[in-house]
Amino acid sequence: MSTAIATEWVKVPAPDLEIDAYVAAPSEPGRYPAVVVIQEIFGINSHIRSVVERLARQGFVAIAPAIYQRTAPGIELNYTVEDMAIGSRHKELTTAPQLLSDLEAVIAYLRSRPDAKADAVGTIGFCFGGHVVYLAATLPAVQATAAFYGAGIATFTPGGGEPTISRTPAIGGTVYAFYGTTDPLIPIEEIDQVEAALTAASDRHRVFRYAAGHGFFCDQRSDYVPAAAADAWDKVLELYHSTL
Repeated sequence: MSTAIATEWVKVPAPDLEIDAYVAAPSEPGRYPAVVVIQEIFGINSHIRSVVERLARQGFVAIAPAIYQRTAPGIELNYTVEDMAIGSRHKELTTAPQLLSDLEAVIAYLRSRPDAKADAVGTIGFCFGGHVVYLAATLPAVQATAAFYGAGIATFTPGGGEPTISRTPAIGGTVYAFYGTTDPLIPIEEIDQVEAALTAASDRHRVFRYAAGHGFFCDQRSDYVPAAAADAWDKVLELYHSTL
């Protein structure tokens, strides 16, 4: 399946600001299931935009909101050591309450679109975005979560407080979590902790492990593993088609 798509930048109204977001949707009139794409620490760069567009070609309305809107509007970084340091600084300025509030605003925006079916939505996130979508899985509207190599789920939550893993019992939908077994940012012990928490919460959740490092899904990173990326993508689409 490959559908003609249209793309646009929009502004999503939130309680304390407007959030820039990149949207792609099928060009053919209709109502399509919706997916929220959460960036890595590098902003809504070309990789994230490509994921949004790939989802639209599969028949979804996809949207990537700028989760650094407050501290770095318009930021778009590359995969260099210098840009990683910049992105990490802005990550440290986010908080769980703000992230959840922003995602609720994005879901409300999707529900206002005539082309989106957003009573139940999917999410997909990478790197820090993988952590954010795990956090967002606790929102009632989120019924399908694809969390790619989300670091720190077992050890912290944005802005401080109990680690995000402690919120696992509040997840109402289905989580698919994807990890590389040689990821230097996520010890195997932490993957085991996340899998144990998800297994205890629901038999719907699944954890997938690949012989890969961090960022294996991104074809712009040195850790890219095409076979793992292709397999994970098939599983993401399976998740969305079965739940949205």
